[in-house]
Amino acid sequence: MSAPVKESLDGKDEAVMAHLRWLLLGSALALLAQAALVCAAPVKTPHVEAELVSENASFVPGRPTTVALRLKIEDGWHTYWRNPGDSGLPTTIDWKVPAHFHAGAIEWPAPKALQVGPLVNYGYEGTVLHLVTLDVPSDAKPGETAELAARADWLVCKETCIPDGADLKLALPIAERAEIDPQWSAAIASTRAALPRHLDSGWRAEARGEGQRIVLTLAPPPGAPDAGALYFFANAENQVEPSAPQSLARTSDGAYALTLPVSHRLAGTLPALDGVVAAADGFANGNARVKAAAVNVPLAGAITAGPKPAFDDVLLDTAASAATSTLTFGVAVSLALLGGLVLNLMPCVFPILSLKALSLTTAPHGDHRASRIAGAMFAVGVVLTFVALAVLLLALRSAGEQVGWGFQLQSPAVVTALAVLFFILALNLSGVFEFGTLLPNAGALRVHNRNADALLSGVLAVVVASPCTAPFMGVALGYALAQPSGATIAVFVALGVGMALPFFLLSWFPGWRRVLPRPGAWMTRLKQLLAFPLYATVAWLAWVIGAQVDNDAVVRLLATLTIIAFALWAWRTFRSGAPKAWSVAAVAAAVCAAIVAWPLLRSDTVANAAAAPASVSRNDAGWTPYSPTRLADLTNAGRAVFVDFTAAWCVTCQVNKRLVLNDAAVREAFARKNVALVRADWTRRDPTITRALAALGRNGVPVYVLYRPGRAPLLLPEVLQTKVVEDALATL
Repeated sequence: MSAPVKESLDGKDEAVMAHLRWLLLGSALALLAQAALVCAAPVKTPHVEAELVSENASFVPGRPTTVALRLKIEDGWHTYWRNPGDSGLPTTIDWKVPAHFHAGAIEWPAPKALQVGPLVNYGYEGTVLHLVTLDVPSDAKPGETAELAARADWLVCKETCIPDGADLKLALPIAERAEIDPQWSAAIASTRAALPRHLDSGWRAEARGEGQRIVLTLAPPPGAPDAGALYFFANAENQVEPSAPQSLARTSDGAYALTLPVSHRLAGTLPALDGVVAAADGFANGNARVKAAAVNVPLAGAITAGPKPAFDDVLLDTAASAATSTLTFGVAVSLALLGGLVLNLMPCVFPILSLKALSLTTAPHGDHRASRIAGAMFAVGVVLTFVALAVLLLALRSAGEQVGWGFQLQSPAVVTALAVLFFILALNLSGVFEFGTLLPNAGALRVHNRNADALLSGVLAVVVASPCTAPFMGVALGYALAQPSGATIAVFVALGVGMALPFFLLSWFPGWRRVLPRPGAWMTRLKQLLAFPLYATVAWLAWVIGAQVDNDAVVRLLATLTIIAFALWAWRTFRSGAPKAWSVAAVAAAVCAAIVAWPLLRSDTVANAAAAPASVSRNDAGWTPYSPTRLADLTNAGRAVFVDFTAAWCVTCQVNKRLVLNDAAVREAFARKNVALVRADWTRRDPTITRALAALGRNGVPVYVLYRPGRAPLLLPEVLQTKVVEDALATL
């Protein structure tokens, strides 16, 4: 063959090879694209990994297929079955499918009975597939892609419960014939095979009511192997008591007799027993052996509601907890920002208004840069203190402590320290002494310079304002403390930004100060006048000490403050040129004050709670103290209950109590509706009340809840109005 011909053929071979390479590359890209359509990335939440998976790699027109919500649950945590048992919420899926597609209901795998303290819940651990049959329309066009979207929501629990969920998608091509998905088809087929099914005709099932119990009898076919221990799960709530034991016996003819306790919440009649029976060793069902069987048989005989369980725990009213299940991170941050802003208007912030006002009105005129820096430092102090509180809360909770928002004022030592601090500041504003005679020049908490003063003022603002919650704050805090640390801190940062924003803006845009008179004697009078809110704060803190400990503690605190006043006066006298003996007297008085206050500074709130029950004021007439069993007894009797979660150190709580809850019209409305009044006093640390707040999705006070028989509890706003309470009672 001549050289030119050979070269020509070689060129053709190279062209063919190049073409083949492009075809192979295109095919690979097409396969990758198809795989990308079939596989949607799992969504990972703190304790669950969720995704939509399919039995087939494509949809076929007119042929139903199975898709599934796959939940991979962190070890130690669990989600819930269709009937969650004593507490919990079932998983839900809200589908958005193309036109003429139809997604069926969840096909529930048999659950496990999960013991959680005195409660028994029904749910899943590890990995669970919730199967759903998807009907594909016959007019679906091959070659197109169908995209499924679903909003899945679940409650995941360990010691605490976290409402959780994810927005999920799954896109599959429409094809002429079905091809199985190699990754998920086997798992879905295995789950489908294990679904509870009715036993074959060789089995006979009967149910008979005997007062507060139901006897379910399952007679096996001749020669059937032993099924082992049995456990019944009712498909619907409030039929069989989850936390009461079920007993199993064998009759003389070899039938299984499973005795079930009737729920104490049973309402009306029960025509049939409908549920799932799990067998430890499995039922012989034809040629197969199944671990769980579906049962739906008529119920003969009569039944009545069973006795209330004897456990003493928080009522886990999941209907109230579910209110936070739709809350997203962005919404929680927005609510925290708004709540921090509103916090400036709450009575809790009253003690620091004088310090804020003084720093604004006494700032040097014309020094805009210094004013802006001071505003920024105040904001930094506020935000950093909120972050510090968040970290401390998380640390205490991880150590097993039952604490919530405002926990610091549950300590008599903290209350005593704040009372002393505010008393000293008030004496300074009144002119009894100047900080410059004791420390480097500083007016009202000023240290060496104005910026440090602004920073410390921000710290103090949060410490004093944090015991109470403002509108919008409660939901945001409840969400934040159930999230991972990063999300929790982000919500607390938003709270700090909201609280610091007004002062920051006033500092950044000081034009408003033009309306103030020129500096003069009025500034001294204003400084002295603003001491009185601090004196009022000291009086309030003394009352809090009395509620936490006893009246002797109030006397001890007042004696401490009196001795401190003498010590400051003696020191000022010495610095004014008096003999050195005055300095000795001042130091001796300071030591004496520390000795007198020492029992309060080392007080243990829990011990005090046991030793000195809280006194009941005349304003508490008609209110009974909170306990879970008392609340359960009242609600089980069909009576509406209004619970006031409050604390002596919560100023907003006290304002609401005096202006609304003690209002004659409101009290008359409570009596007319026969509402039981229960007060949960959180002045001292109380783990039971802390858990009750957590069950309602809250972590601080005030919280007001109207429990309504047979309906979800109603949460009222943090700031009460007479009309708000009357409107709530009108729903009964």
